[in-house]
Amino acid sequence: MSTRVTLILGGAASGKSAHAEQTCFNSEKRRVYLATSQILDREMRVKVDKHVVQRGDGWTTYEEDLELSPILDSLEQQQICLLDCVTMWLSNHLLAGSDLQVVQQELLAAISRCKADLVIVSNEVGMGIVPDNALSRQFREAQGRLNIALAAQADCAVLVTAGLPLILKGAV
Repeated sequence: MSTRVTLILGGAASGKSAHAEQTCFNSEKRRVYLATSQILDREMRVKVDKHVVQRGDGWTTYEEDLELSPILDSLEQQQICLLDCVTMWLSNHLLAGSDLQVVQQELLAAISRCKADLVIVSNEVGMGIVPDNALSRQFREAQGRLNIALAAQADCAVLVTAGLPLILKGAV
């Protein structure tokens, strides 16, 4: 089982990734970054490059858009892993036609097996209006279920809004 699981939730551009990075910097463990986004256009490339600069040196980086279990299983107790983010991971699976319940259960099992501390970033997508199309509604519902399951499994859950963290569960 992982030593400690911290879930960082927030809306888009809320400061959740910066807060998650700072959480990792506060640890004396070796830092690992597990990136889940697919870089399909220039805008995403710019965003990813900005995050790389913001993090700085001293990270071992893995890029994996679907199969997180092998990487999580390979981590060691003396590491802290920033998983950024499960929202992109879930979106990738939805668009790939995966069974979302199955992949969610696989992710939760991998988290429980992981030996490293984990800091998991996820978007809170349920605070806006009801989406106008079925795919968006399916995603919103799946993301909500995933966030509930991650929060239940986490030792600490933090909501970040306007760059300000609000502890929902546990202690920092």
